[in-house]
Amino acid sequence: MKDQRFLTTCLAALASAVLTIPASAQEMPGDYQEILTYLGRKGDYKANVLKVNLPRSDLRITVDGVETPTPFGFGGWLAMTKGDGGLNVMMGDLVLLQEEVNPVMSALLDNGLEVTALHNHFFYEEPRIFYMHVHGHGKAIDLAHSVKSALDLIGKVAPRAASAPRPAVQGNLDTTKLAQIIGYQGEQNGPVYKITIGRDDVNLREMGASINARMGFNTWAAFVGTDEQAAIAGDVAMLEHEVTSVLKALRKNGLEVVAIHHHMIESRPVVIFLHYWGRGPSERLAEGFRAALNELGKDSVKMEH
Repeated sequence: MKDQRFLTTCLAALASAVLTIPASAQEMPGDYQEILTYLGRKGDYKANVLKVNLPRSDLRITVDGVETPTPFGFGGWLAMTKGDGGLNVMMGDLVLLQEEVNPVMSALLDNGLEVTALHNHFFYEEPRIFYMHVHGHGKAIDLAHSVKSALDLIGKVAPRAASAPRPAVQGNLDTTKLAQIIGYQGEQNGPVYKITIGRDDVNLREMGASINARMGFNTWAAFVGTDEQAAIAGDVAMLEHEVTSVLKALRKNGLEVVAIHHHMIESRPVVIFLHYWGRGPSERLAEGFRAALNELGKDSVKMEH
């Protein structure tokens, strides 16, 4: 019995050791080595995956007053692996300053790549850091060409000059004109004019319950300011296949994307939400929002009543 327990202990220890052995380096395929050379980045090839390192070692970051080294959570990356038909799957997580987010996003979208999430990992960090997830399919070198212009922007976007806090501009907005441009009526709440739009074209359910606009399945735009100097903020509820076209519409019209994420789990179909922001003449902001709205169900959305 003692020998059996000893043997069992040894086998368990051996299994644990095997499980903790890191994946060993493999001989890197030529097309992946070509990518590292083209991008001018370091990386490795393990478990059939090329990992390109994109650390933000150019930044000195503190979190809640604690100075944090780059490996603490500021090492961006791209990964690539072989898929079917000679194509590759590329995924990645880019670590960005807030002023880099939208220029990098536009560069990715303009070159045929997808942005699948945008969010933060920390509170109280200085400077503010955001994480952008990237996705694409294609030939290895084509993906490298598609992503290079975005990577070249990292660390090169000029920071915005700090401005003194100022009160929000309040005045009279031509809400009739805004409703006409967007195609839906809104509600006035103090200085804010808000338009909320449901997705009656989508049968979203959870546990047999219908999830409608009142439950948070909606797209909205809030305006404040004057016709000449307004601000817009809002949320867009998208099906998965609508995400990229909505992002392109917002960026093409000068609106900034500030978050892409889920609001719900275990609901079907999957719904992705994005938050956006912009400043400028109210009509131009409304036209930008309308352009994004055009990508949702091809105008089949209806206003919440």
